[in-house]
Amino acid sequence: MPSRKFADGEVVRGRWPGSSLYYEVEILSHDSTSQLYTVKYKDGTELELKENDIKPLTSFRQRKGGSTSSSPSRRRGSRSRSRSRSPGRPPKSARRSASASHQADIKEARREVEVKLTPLILKPFGNSISRYNGEPEHIERNDAPHKNTQEKFNLSQESSYIATQYSLRPRKEEVKLKEIDSKEEKYIAKELAVRTFEVTPIRAKDLEFGGVPGVFLIMFGLPVFLFLLLLMCKQKDPSLLNFPPPLPALYELWETRVFGVYLLWFLIQVLFYLLPIGKVVEGTPLIDGRRLKYRLNGFYAFILTSAVIGTSLFQGVEFHYVYSHFLQFALAATVFCVVLSVYLYVRSLKAPRNDLSPASSGNAVYDFFIGRELNPRIGTFDLKYFCELRPGLIGWVVVNLVMLLAEMKIQDRAVPSLAMILVNSFQLLYVVDALWNEEALLTTMDIIHDGFGFMLAFGDLVWVPFIYSFQAFYLVSHPNEVSWPMASLIIVLKLCGYVIFRGANSQKNAFRKNPSDPKLAHLKTIHTSTGKNLLVSGWWGFVRHPNYLGDLIMALAWSLPCGFNHILPYFYIIYFTMLLVHREARDEYHCKKKYGVAWEKYRQRVPYRIFPYIY
Repeated sequence: MPSRKFADGEVVRGRWPGSSLYYEVEILSHDSTSQLYTVKYKDGTELELKENDIKPLTSFRQRKGGSTSSSPSRRRGSRSRSRSRSPGRPPKSARRSASASHQADIKEARREVEVKLTPLILKPFGNSISRYNGEPEHIERNDAPHKNTQEKFNLSQESSYIATQYSLRPRKEEVKLKEIDSKEEKYIAKELAVRTFEVTPIRAKDLEFGGVPGVFLIMFGLPVFLFLLLLMCKQKDPSLLNFPPPLPALYELWETRVFGVYLLWFLIQVLFYLLPIGKVVEGTPLIDGRRLKYRLNGFYAFILTSAVIGTSLFQGVEFHYVYSHFLQFALAATVFCVVLSVYLYVRSLKAPRNDLSPASSGNAVYDFFIGRELNPRIGTFDLKYFCELRPGLIGWVVVNLVMLLAEMKIQDRAVPSLAMILVNSFQLLYVVDALWNEEALLTTMDIIHDGFGFMLAFGDLVWVPFIYSFQAFYLVSHPNEVSWPMASLIIVLKLCGYVIFRGANSQKNAFRKNPSDPKLAHLKTIHTSTGKNLLVSGWWGFVRHPNYLGDLIMALAWSLPCGFNHILPYFYIIYFTMLLVHREARDEYHCKKKYGVAWEKYRQRVPYRIFPYIY
């Protein structure tokens, strides 16, 4: 086996494919089979280069004497110039041909960049943070860009080695060629960034969720699993020994009136979204440099919804109808989700390539699930951003209120049980926190990476309101008396989880907005070759995912008021633990690939993943 010349983590110069330009790169890995080095440029681009296209930094030290074409008289500053042609000066025709040859080289470089680098998959701009409804997210890490490298595909002119530096051309022509080099270099970098993003499909081995077979099973399995859980919960004895529950006829689950009520709810939230209240902010830069604008009025929509619900209760509207038709509402939401997903996929077929999601693969089934278009909009109405927090998350609170009223009616109570009050209060705090910190949603994987397809539509519109309210739904038919000492312990547990969750996310968001904030000066970081920093102190020096830890503690506090008679109300904490462990594994894979040596240093500094003292 041939010995490798360069080590992982070594900083060298790598030749840009199709050109004679060399740039400073970091060695990430070496494939002993193909004898190719994986290197990372300063702009974050990763390529595979041959060993003869890589040179050590020392080989690029320039001579102090300057250009070899300068005569002694020029170095002395003399303005006299010989009219005779020296052997070192080529004739004019030769100079023109040299310039033409240079232009041909540039055109060839463009072609080779387009052809050779097509398989490159560029990472999207922005960072990702924890989302509030439990859907998968992108790399969950506290990294912030450096001051002078704010999300640009910028090839450093200072670090390049120009092969024509010691040419014998006249200085005027050299200046022109340098200007051409600079323009062409920027053009090539821009074309590379756009074209590779446009045409590059995800390779089959990079597809998530088990690829096409996996997403096919998820799309059919999740709705069935949802209805089985709800049917189990309605049984007198929801033990797993009684699985499967009796199945109702399909016609009993569909009611046109219920579907109409669901559409009315959705349209009311659309109306609140379109109100010109709340500040307007810009999202993270898209691949073409654009920044979409978003109006932050989710908390105002929640206040207006509360006012509408309160007025309806005062007018005597019977909300027990929602409880008695809960399965019908779940089916209505599922049907609406499927119709919306079909619309989103069909409209994405006409979307420009720059508007497609980095997660799209080119496979119709996978793209229908993951979402093909990144930010589908009707005018200024952003469908994905709207569905993330409005109908489902606010609907979750409304469903919890419905369950509280249903408990009082069915169990003939004058006031709700302490267990129901705890569940409603805990989850209300969670939703209000999400809406109050709405701007944090703009840096999640859902917004900057995943398209809007069945996965997010079902998660936002069906899974959140009908599964996250599962504890309240359970308590309606299976009451549990909680003593005040026990309630006090549960409240303390909830508050501990919330402090960890909110403290970690607030620290991360503040660091992303302004890494040089004096309030964050005490935080220690590790610099990476991408220009971003990894936090290794504060909450993020405790474990790698302190927000996950806080989320899980809160999820446990939601389930404890239901008692220990059945495992069913603990489904959420079991599901959420599996989800976050899987997500952490994805984060580990992506971060190791993205940050290389810096990530290994980070792992040594912060060895624990989610739980302290558990590797």
